[in-house]
Amino acid sequence: MVFWVFGYGSLVWNPGFEYDEKMIGYIKNYRRVFDLACIDHRGTPEHPARTCTIEYKEGAICWGAVYCVRGGEEKERLAMAYLEKRECEYDTKTTVDFFKEGEIDEPTLSGVIVFTSTPDKESNKYYLGPAPLEDMARQIATAFGPCGNNRDYVFLLEKAMFDIGHEDDMVIELANEVRKVLGITGLGIPKESTSRLKGPSHKPKSPISPRKLLSFPGAIAMDS
Repeated sequence: MVFWVFGYGSLVWNPGFEYDEKMIGYIKNYRRVFDLACIDHRGTPEHPARTCTIEYKEGAICWGAVYCVRGGEEKERLAMAYLEKRECEYDTKTTVDFFKEGEIDEPTLSGVIVFTSTPDKESNKYYLGPAPLEDMARQIATAFGPCGNNRDYVFLLEKAMFDIGHEDDMVIELANEVRKVLGITGLGIPKESTSRLKGPSHKPKSPISPRKLLSFPGAIAMDS
């Protein structure tokens, strides 16, 4: 028995469960959007955070990490139970094809699980819908919950995508707007991590051209 799950948000840098294999790659025809409310990790019911989900977009690609869990029914059950509790705001599990870097036509894996959300405010109480960039940044800059600040989630996602060599233009744009709202200097990550941002990176193979990070020295972010 075995299952694979694709992470495109905090699972990229903080899977939180025991896994047997990890690969970096992408799924086709989906893109990240910050349209989902989080009320129990980095937000509250009164002041929800905005976290990312994915929406269908013909021709788009979404980079992330895929994790394999194998080794028996009990191990799989524990991993899935953890994921379902953690991803409780996502009301749907979708199966997708996964492609490693350099592979275009034939998927590396099929039937990969990805947690998604229904883009309908009536059927999905956690769906916030799109908003202007400035409004999203103000919400993200001020929301916090038991697992930390909403802004740290965005900064850590920005860094995680850099670390795997596939920055997301929209995440960078949103993170920079949050910095403007906060009036902070720095990439929003610990100083000891900034040295890893100096090397060359691979450009994402997507129709979106990457934007540059705002280059300031040091603010602090926390992981959940």
